[in-house]
Amino acid sequence: MADRVRWLGHSTVLVELDGVRALTDPLLRKQVLHLRRAPPLELEESAGPDVVLLSHLHYDHLDLPSLRRLDRDVLVVVPRGGGALVSRQGFRSVVELSAGEEARVGDVTVRAVPAQHGSSRILGTRAEALGYVVAGSRDVYFAGDTDLFPGMADLAEGLDVALLPIWGWGPSIGPGHLDPRRAAQALAVLRPRAAVPIHWGTYYPLTSARRTPPQFLSAPAQDFERLAAELAPSVEVHVLPVGGTLLLTDIGA
Repeated sequence: MADRVRWLGHSTVLVELDGVRALTDPLLRKQVLHLRRAPPLELEESAGPDVVLLSHLHYDHLDLPSLRRLDRDVLVVVPRGGGALVSRQGFRSVVELSAGEEARVGDVTVRAVPAQHGSSRILGTRAEALGYVVAGSRDVYFAGDTDLFPGMADLAEGLDVALLPIWGWGPSIGPGHLDPRRAAQALAVLRPRAAVPIHWGTYYPLTSARRTPPQFLSAPAQDFERLAAELAPSVEVHVLPVGGTLLLTDIGA
């Protein structure tokens, strides 16, 4: 198995590292509440993960119908306080972590790190938002949803890849999110070898006109690439299409 990251859309990324398959925030539906998926959905690429990493409780990140597509024996890592939501779906191995805690999966370590973002469900379940560093022969940082925050520079040393959110699912984004400029600023702080923008270009509100693709499905990535070249020129930026793959051996090649 080659070490790689494959972006499946929104915040769903398949990280394959040292023989371990980690799937982040699986959102595997054509329509979620008032959101419709623009690019095609490739479910077979999400099959058979060894661990699922859930960053926070919002419905476009912890999507119960998407989780129910997965084998109930898979290990699910969730922020402390959110485990019951997952266990009630029949998953037999659920680990709650707080920032600074770790779980071992095969030859890699999953370390929970802070994120600055609200995290709650409509019925009141609350848990802190997290990012994760998947660490083995290489280190991959999955930011989940976050804004810039003090201490971001201390999340990890020597990151190989940062999977950074750069937008959302509509024409504007609210507080607690990175936009292209703030994501580029985060790159300057994190200093990974490479970055892949996520959390953009996948879902749009049903109220959006679709005669032509809305600008927010493409413009954020273009803006991020330009701003990253300005603010973090030493970082390789790989803008992947949905379903696109970055081989970790290609970084710096």
